[in-house]
Amino acid sequence: MTNRIWNFSAGPAVLPECVLKEAQENLLSLGNTGIGICEHSHRGKPFMAVAAEAEALCREIAGIPDNYSVLFLQGGASLQFSMVPMNYLTPEKTADYLVTGMWSEKALKEAKSSGKTHIACSSKDANFNYIPASCQYSEAPVYVHYTSNNTIFGTQFREEPTNIPSSAFLVCDASSDIFSRPIDVTKYGLIYAGAQKNLGPSGVTLVIVRKDLVEAGSKSLPTMLQYRTHSENESMYNTPPTFGIYLMMLVFRWIKKHGGLAAMAARNEDKAGRLYSFLEQSSLFRTTAQKDSRSLMNVTFVTGNEDKDNAFIKAAEAKGFSGLKGHRSVGGMRASIYNAFPSEGVDALVQFMKDFEASA
Repeated sequence: MTNRIWNFSAGPAVLPECVLKEAQENLLSLGNTGIGICEHSHRGKPFMAVAAEAEALCREIAGIPDNYSVLFLQGGASLQFSMVPMNYLTPEKTADYLVTGMWSEKALKEAKSSGKTHIACSSKDANFNYIPASCQYSEAPVYVHYTSNNTIFGTQFREEPTNIPSSAFLVCDASSDIFSRPIDVTKYGLIYAGAQKNLGPSGVTLVIVRKDLVEAGSKSLPTMLQYRTHSENESMYNTPPTFGIYLMMLVFRWIKKHGGLAAMAARNEDKAGRLYSFLEQSSLFRTTAQKDSRSLMNVTFVTGNEDKDNAFIKAAEAKGFSGLKGHRSVGGMRASIYNAFPSEGVDALVQFMKDFEASA
């Protein structure tokens, strides 16, 4: 495909070309069924096979034990901001939040409608350019929530928060680094992630939740807001996002074929390392995140001059580098280099930055 350009968008983000080509072929007919993937009934055998493979591959790749439910939901991570506290937080209980960016702030705001909240740590004092080294938890939180990667500010937790109180289970919004590296699911009570960064298209939310917590969730909520509803019905209480689940299945196949999560981690460390290596020696560009907190998924950088930033973005667009404009909270530039982003694109960007710097 000769008209593809380098897509550095923070999401919806780049997908493997082989996935897109296979999906293209199956839009008119899924296999030899004579019916396109978007047209199949979610109750029919062809799609049921797709859904079963998607869950099986998800479990295999991430090592998800049988005592966890794997759910394919809708509403994005933003619905999970509300759904988690609605299921587990009550007015007399407290939930602890690690506030390291805009999305964790939004999650905290939603939780306040259900019960008490406590900020265990925050990096807002430096415009979220670092991951705090320690947390101060409340006495007996029902759960501890954190956002593993911060797309806007270019920071990422190197590992899970430690010393979680015994009363709590760990909840993670992993939307922007899900399946980018190995994960020990057993350390978590619940993990959720919008698919549109590393797993597929927008419109699907992956939720991995321990089965005892499925049962412990509130029974007084509307049916669609209870995890047990989706667990008991294998994500098909209502019509699920069938095309999105199909694309996720293809992405899971791609991850497995390319070595699984350990290989994804090595791939991502190499890509980000190339870009950070240039930024560290650049006389024009500098990163905005502190070195020990830098994200492997979203590399944020500036020149220190807004006019030069804008000139760079404009010139980059003209050369086929799309999606580099940084979020208004940080300014400058942001290169999102998720699992499927090719290393050749990082090399091309580095060379363009070198050329731009030389001519600046």
